[in-house]
Order: sequence, then C-alpha cells, then structure tokens
Amino acid sequence: MKVSDALHQRISCRSFLSKKISKRIIKKIIEQASKSPSGGNLQPWKAFILSGEPLKKLIKDVEKELIKYPKGHVTEYKIYPDNLPDLYMKRRYKCGEDLYSLLQIKREDKENRIKQFKKNFNLFGAPVGIFVFINRSMGYPQWSDLGMFVQSVLLLAKENNLDTCAQESWAVFHKLVHKQVKAPKEYMLFCGIAIGHMDKTNVINKIRTERANIDDLAEFFGFED
Repeated sequence: MKVSDALHQRISCRSFLSKKISKRIIKKIIEQASKSPSGGNLQPWKAFILSGEPLKKLIKDVEKELIKYPKGHVTEYKIYPDNLPDLYMKRRYKCGEDLYSLLQIKREDKENRIKQFKKNFNLFGAPVGIFVFINRSMGYPQWSDLGMFVQSVLLLAKENNLDTCAQESWAVFHKLVHKQVKAPKEYMLFCGIAIGHMDKTNVINKIRTERANIDDLAEFFGFED
C-alpha cells in the first residue's frame, strides 16, 4: 500500500469488531513506527499495549470512575487551548455536529451525547489499546516527534488492514492508565490508540471530516511552473 493510499483510507474508526489481533502484528507496527523522525534522535515516546484481561480491567475501572466523574478528571495538558480562534472553533464544532447528526442525536439530547462520549473509554470495542506516553521533561519539538510517531502507527496499521482511532480523550483518566500499565512517574500519558478491524455495518464509520483547501493551508514561492 502506498503512503498516499493509507492517508486517504485512514479514518477515526469509532466502532470495531471484537476480532482478535496477534501480538506479532502489533509489535511489527510499533517497531516500524520507531523509525519516525525525531530531532536529535531523542525518541521521546513510550508505548504500552493492552489486550485481553489487562485491557478489560482498565475499561472496567474507567467505567466505575465515569459514574463519579462523567467528564473525567483534570488532564495534565490542555487537549484544546483556551480561547480557540474562531476558524478552529468552527472546524471543531462542525466535526462534532456532523458526528451527532449522522447518529441522529440532537443537540439538546445530552443523555445520548454523553453515552456516545463514554464509548471512547471502551476503545469503541477495539480488542487492542495502545497508550502513548512522553517524558515530562520534553518540550514542544519533542511533542512534534510524538505526533509523527502516532501518525506512523496509524498509517502502518492501515497498511496491515487494521483501523484506528487516536484518542486524546484518554488523558482525562491518565491516573488509571498509569496505574494499569505501571508507567514510570517521569512519563505523561498523551493519548490512547484504539486498533482493530472496522465494523463496516455501523453508520458511525461513514463519517468523513472535511479538510482545508490547499490554497488555505499552503503558499508557494519561487516556482517557475
């Protein structure tokens, strides 16, 4: 599969089949993703991969916590900045509204919107969860490295006929993830990645987000053609 094909075919899958995935495939994906660019070759990422009983335990623990804290805990980093500029706020709003519209969940239907939000924390039914951490001492450039590592995982999964959903939402339950995977204290949870086989019968996987026009995101100088 070409990289361009993987980019076009990849979506944030929000409903998975329960079909198991072998450790061999996941290990291969992580090993290949380790070749991602990294300034100074710091490689600031660390991944913990859960399946089977350990994953079930984490999901169960989060389900209990959601009863007390339906919006989760305080995150260690801001998933979205305060005072998001209008351009980006509109994009975020449309992304959410397109999703709920597809599911026929009205804006005032808070109960079903919360129900859908909670599905993040069973990884939308995926049989494997990859939890990606970064060393707390790292700065903005290393967070960029981390993003490249995550994208590599997503594209390599697609190459292996698997689907994914990168979920920063897991940051609201970072303490529970830390406890389950026994991550060193010097590491901070960035996101979870649900990985598995897409449930193609679920309408939620039909959603496709829009992308900005090339003229809005790039400017070219010095070309003769």
